[in-house]
Amino acid sequence: MERGVYFDAWFPRQHNYHPSLPARRLRTIDDLRDYRATVLVWSALGGGSIALPYLEEEAFGDIPARFRVYGFVNDSEFIRECQKHAIKVFGIVFEVQGWEFPVELNEAEDTILSFNELRGVGKRAWMGLREFGQNRYPKLWAPLEKYFPNGLINSDGEQVADIMTECASVDIYGEPCHALWVECPDREHYCYTMDRNNPVWREYLKAIIRIQIDAGVDGIQLDEAELPLTTIQYGGCFCKDCMKGFRAYLQALPTDQFPDELAGVELQAFHYGQWLLQQGYDFKTRRDESPLYFTYIRYQRAQIKRYFAELCDYAHEYARSQERAVLVSGNFFNLNDEYYPLEPSVDMIITEMRNTRYRQPEWYRYVRGFAADKPVVVVENPYGGVVPELIDLLGRGRGYDLFRLSLFEAAAMGANMSAPYGSWMGSRQEDAFYAPHELVVEIQSFIAEHEQLYSTQSYAEVGVVFSTESNFELIARQAAFADNLRNESVAGLEIAFWEVAARLSRARQPYDVLFFPDNKLRADHITFEQFERYRTLVLPQCSYLTANQADALGRYLEQGGRIVAIEPLGANLPAMTRRAILEHPGTTVYRSTEEALAGGVAQSRQVQLDHEADLGLHVQRLADGAAAVHIVNYGYDAGQDRVVPAEGVQLSIRLPRVYASATLLVPGAEGREVEVAVEGTTHRVSLDQLATYTVVLLQAGHPR
Repeated sequence: MERGVYFDAWFPRQHNYHPSLPARRLRTIDDLRDYRATVLVWSALGGGSIALPYLEEEAFGDIPARFRVYGFVNDSEFIRECQKHAIKVFGIVFEVQGWEFPVELNEAEDTILSFNELRGVGKRAWMGLREFGQNRYPKLWAPLEKYFPNGLINSDGEQVADIMTECASVDIYGEPCHALWVECPDREHYCYTMDRNNPVWREYLKAIIRIQIDAGVDGIQLDEAELPLTTIQYGGCFCKDCMKGFRAYLQALPTDQFPDELAGVELQAFHYGQWLLQQGYDFKTRRDESPLYFTYIRYQRAQIKRYFAELCDYAHEYARSQERAVLVSGNFFNLNDEYYPLEPSVDMIITEMRNTRYRQPEWYRYVRGFAADKPVVVVENPYGGVVPELIDLLGRGRGYDLFRLSLFEAAAMGANMSAPYGSWMGSRQEDAFYAPHELVVEIQSFIAEHEQLYSTQSYAEVGVVFSTESNFELIARQAAFADNLRNESVAGLEIAFWEVAARLSRARQPYDVLFFPDNKLRADHITFEQFERYRTLVLPQCSYLTANQADALGRYLEQGGRIVAIEPLGANLPAMTRRAILEHPGTTVYRSTEEALAGGVAQSRQVQLDHEADLGLHVQRLADGAAAVHIVNYGYDAGQDRVVPAEGVQLSIRLPRVYASATLLVPGAEGREVEVAVEGTTHRVSLDQLATYTVVLLQAGHPR
């Protein structure tokens, strides 16, 4: 398991200024070694969305002697120092961001006196993407032609003189959309949301990737991997390239998929934005009611896959041309389903969570299902969650067990929650997230010293299916109400999968999440062999099944498997195929999640506790066949400011092997042997006290 650090290293009590990260210091590498870090995310070389010369200065710029005294280094030097300690550094490409900053210059315009935070000196001006593209400051920045000898040519064959205006996502009225979640409202700077559908912007992003690879990064992280869907929340995107692409998408649709709303409409010059305005829609309110809304989302999802893959392939290819290899990842925000077709293009899964909670085991199980066997690094989100509250508690010497839970819960459920190191607190709050050093060291040391306890595989007997196509409309409708600053849930748009996963987690029942792709944006990879080890498959409202998925489920049933479904199930299938699943004696279909959990899943519990305790539990299958039962105790008492140990718990767990020994592993204590009683393949272990995090390691087994 990778041990990630969310290494923005922004300053405490100051704004987190996207996209330029603070200059790096050697002292931070000592901290990272203490944290047992293996990979840094959001960690280096972010300034490309200001200008390419600015990025080169981050990478290779001279460091004054005064700063060298305190160990300041440029980013390429920082990367090399990290590599000496086997710490991988990802360059961060802020794909959706195009920046302009206020500056103060001397009269000769060969010295920057102030940048972003102004002092009231010199001559006021602006520096950013626009000025770079216009070669406005030849004494300060290298010309555009250094990076693009033939200039930049747009899709109309025109030479581009203003990158900001050319590449911005725009609303239905043609106004540029702003990335409000990164603009600091008390600063003059501004950030447009940029559009990867524009070939000019893709060429620009490739130049950023080249510079980062030349600077020695171990990986390329493509932030905001879903652009331009990012700008749905601001009423975009209706730029010329999105409108050209959507028109071509509509023209290529088969007759049986052509939208009824466009009957009789001439598509040769069709412009979706103008057509919507004629219908009385502005894509700012009632977005999900807008004609062709879901068709437009499908079009953009296909574009996301196409151009994200292009950039990933380019990064790998350019690295090879330099006789190097790099890892590639993206920010797959919350691992929303639109990223699932992108997953084959990356080497590692890096993701923000939408809402950071004190308790979210079902989300981590979903993460592991999404990632399959690929390494995962998760980072917190300051908006719409507990992070500001937790920082306040930690600053007052409280909340240590809550922080322990946040990292140990992820590890227990098969993922990695990164350790914060000056991580992002958004653009409104002037602060950065640093947890107490010794606390982070304590947690990370236990995980590092017990690497053998962590696996991407499990011994769960239940598989819960997430069908991307079945949930498309609900998720697309939720996107219509999205707001990065609030991250609020949308009442009435609940997804059955999440209710099932949450209820199973609270019942302390191990389960795996199985992704069913749509066989359109992502090829259907499902096989019967993926199911055969599960006693039960739960299909929550899987209304859409491919023929291949239906065949695999049929084989599973014929081999004695059991399906618990919440209707509708396979509504798209031919009647005979659907009946073969629905009417099989191994299938039970319920009308509600409540009925399914009470009448289906609960019939044969893999884990039993002899009395109630507020625990989370997962069982990981280790490389040598051993079983590691990971247990987190959610019993935090705010008055005592600690997790109250659960006492005298007897755990019974059914496993496919018989194990003769059990070892109890708890952070801060020596491992100790405990007695395990075996009846058939059910193992009973008495646990006198369960603190915040406990692992029961079952070993020395033999096959049934």
